[in-house]
Amino acid sequence: MTTSETRIIVRVGPDDFDVGAEIEALQDGDPAVGAVTSFVGYCRDEDGRLAALELEYYPGMAEAEIGRVVNEAVARWPLLAVTVVHRGGRIKPGERIVLVAVSSSHRDAAFAACDYIMDFLKTRAPFWKKEHPADRSEGGWVEAKAHDDARAERWKDEKG
Repeated sequence: MTTSETRIIVRVGPDDFDVGAEIEALQDGDPAVGAVTSFVGYCRDEDGRLAALELEYYPGMAEAEIGRVVNEAVARWPLLAVTVVHRGGRIKPGERIVLVAVSSSHRDAAFAACDYIMDFLKTRAPFWKKEHPADRSEGGWVEAKAHDDARAERWKDEKG
């Protein structure tokens, strides 16, 4: 399946999103849709330590890189539609950060593609995260995690 046959939406910005509406739009009356999977990521409070997380990004660059990741997933699995919404700016604990939602005729493809996209968002999407501690001390930039790199690395050996 080529990307021209797959409906792709990628949005990056400060605004919150309606998870239900985004997921419902993936089905959009298409009788070929047999499965929709999704992942919603939230800002954690890190056991009360975190007041907010600030996500910085370059408009245009972030969407382009996310689009490349989505196109890779579309090349691996028979997907009907993909929506990725990623917020930027200051996000408080309990607020949504990211949505990855995928529709396909079959659940295996939808689950795998959703997992794949999320793994590569964590490692390749150009976002920089800064913590703002609840105690108002100086926060720091969040370092990349080896665990995220290892999860993304596993896709080199797996076939879609």
